[in-house]
Amino acid sequence: MKKFIMLSTIAIGLLSCSVNEKPEFLRIENIKIVESTSEHITLSADAFFLNPNDIGGELKSEGIKVFVNDEEMTTISSESFEVPAKEEFSIPLQANIPSKRILNTNTLESVFNSILNQKIKVQYLGVIEYKVLGFSHTYDIDRTEDVKIKL
Repeated sequence: MKKFIMLSTIAIGLLSCSVNEKPEFLRIENIKIVESTSEHITLSADAFFLNPNDIGGELKSEGIKVFVNDEEMTTISSESFEVPAKEEFSIPLQANIPSKRILNTNTLESVFNSILNQKIKVQYLGVIEYKVLGFSHTYDIDRTEDVKIKL
C-alpha cells in the first residue's frame, strides 16, 4: 500500500507538469569580439529563448557555422545546457577563429576594408536542438551583424 501511494504521488506530480509547447527562440544578441591576438580571434554571442513549460529540458548547439565577411571561418559545437522552467534564458555561443584563417581567405581586401571601417560582418548559421522527455525540436539559427573592431 505504501508503494502504491508513493507511485501514485510521483505519477500525479509528473502528469501535472505540462510540456505544452517548445521553448521559443527569441533572438541572438551581443555578438562581439572578446579577444584578438596574433594567434586567434574569439567571438561570442548569446542565443535567447523563452520556456513557457512547467519543466525544463536541455539545449545543445552542434554544427553552427561562423562566417566572417561571408567566408566560413569555424564551426561551433557545445555541451548541453539546462533549460529552466517558465523562464527566459540565454546560452552562450563562442567561436575561436585562427588569425591565419582570416588572413588566408580570398577576401583579404574585405578584411582590410573592415579594418578601415572598423567593422566586420559576422554571421551565425546552424541549428540548436531542444530535448525533453523524449521530445525534441530544432531551431534554425541565421543571424548576421556588423561588429565593431576596437583598434
